[in-house]
Amino acid sequence: MVLPQEIVRAKRDGRTLDDATIRAFVRGITDGSVTESQASAFAMAVFFQGMSLDERVSLTLAMRDSGRVMEWRSLGLSGPVIDKHSTGGVGDKVSLILAPILAACGGFVPMVSGRGLGHTGGTLDKFEAIPGYQAKPDSELLRRVVKEAGCAVIGATDDIAPADRRLYAIRDVTATVESLDLITASILSKKLAAGLDALVMDVKFGSGAFMQRFEDAEALADSIVTVAEGAGLPAVALLTDMNEVLGHSAGNSLEMRECLAILRGGPAEPRLCEVTVALAGELLARCGLASGAAAGRAMADRAVGSGAAAERFARMVHALGGPSDLLDRPDAHLEIAPVVRPVFAERTGWVAAVDTRAVGMAVVALGGGRTKVTDAIDFAVGFDAVAGLGAEAGPDRPLAFVHARTEAQADEAAERVRRAFIIGDTAPVRGPLIAKRV
Repeated sequence: MVLPQEIVRAKRDGRTLDDATIRAFVRGITDGSVTESQASAFAMAVFFQGMSLDERVSLTLAMRDSGRVMEWRSLGLSGPVIDKHSTGGVGDKVSLILAPILAACGGFVPMVSGRGLGHTGGTLDKFEAIPGYQAKPDSELLRRVVKEAGCAVIGATDDIAPADRRLYAIRDVTATVESLDLITASILSKKLAAGLDALVMDVKFGSGAFMQRFEDAEALADSIVTVAEGAGLPAVALLTDMNEVLGHSAGNSLEMRECLAILRGGPAEPRLCEVTVALAGELLARCGLASGAAAGRAMADRAVGSGAAAERFARMVHALGGPSDLLDRPDAHLEIAPVVRPVFAERTGWVAAVDTRAVGMAVVALGGGRTKVTDAIDFAVGFDAVAGLGAEAGPDRPLAFVHARTEAQADEAAERVRRAFIIGDTAPVRGPLIAKRV
């Protein structure tokens, strides 16, 4: 048996680790025989020395195998098990619409989602805004809901990739979160543990993304797709722009309301619609449910237009403990902030640029996000009717409406939003929303 410190030494010195060595180290992370200081040193060594493709695949599979791997074959499902993952952004509510769309198109979607931390909102927090919704069902309930509703948006249980949970906590306090190798293994170990047949990735870049530079997002997309394929999971990634809020809202209940309106057939903000349908088209083609991405997009449009996606969403929510009439009566169930007011720019013009991260942090300051994992969430607060790039701003055209608990909080949030928007004399030219397919 190779001692943990010798594995750390080998990686520190830039040597390539074989599969057995990586698996031994991951087992030690899982059972505690590798100390926190050794795991920290390993993360730092990987951060500086990097990993080969084979090492990334081995690390990903070892982390997947550190806990339970979901099994679906025994359910006799009539279609493939598929999922989507996003690197996160402000107002990124795609999963709320996409999961039921995929279910309505014949896929089965066990979507393991995360909570928000930092400036980006979490899909799980948005679903926990629904009263009674069980975000962490037991395996029996999860399997039943996936089979009957076609989708279940849930949080990771403690037995899913436990090595990742420990290693991520260590990375968080050792300034190694940004390691491309460790990010790839962290994301894919959980997706592989979900027993998927295909995956689509939404890798974001811009002022509201974790990876703001396009080049960094592109490298991550390449890594994830390559490692996923190397681990036997068909995957595709789209690089999408996060230089402005996606959709019209930012905040948990507000984003849920926006998505419910879309599922009921209401108008959708064009960028949100485009990203959602594009991801659906790519994934439906990748898993064989559509003949190509264009055919998959058409299937997705029909799923929304026919009401099939809404029916799947309602079935999922009710099966996981939420109200049966959420789609018809959202205001009876989703929290509403007592203070709602418009936020106006200090001058008339057009929105020339947005510090989207600052908008996300304004939601956090209202109580709609977390500064640490243990913070409670205020589901009601946030912003809606948020102006996008090129929108006119003036005395009758607000930048957004703030939803707050108190007048003082609304004042502070309004000032944060004003500082986040740059108003120019002419409308800017937007870059492409979907910059690349990998």
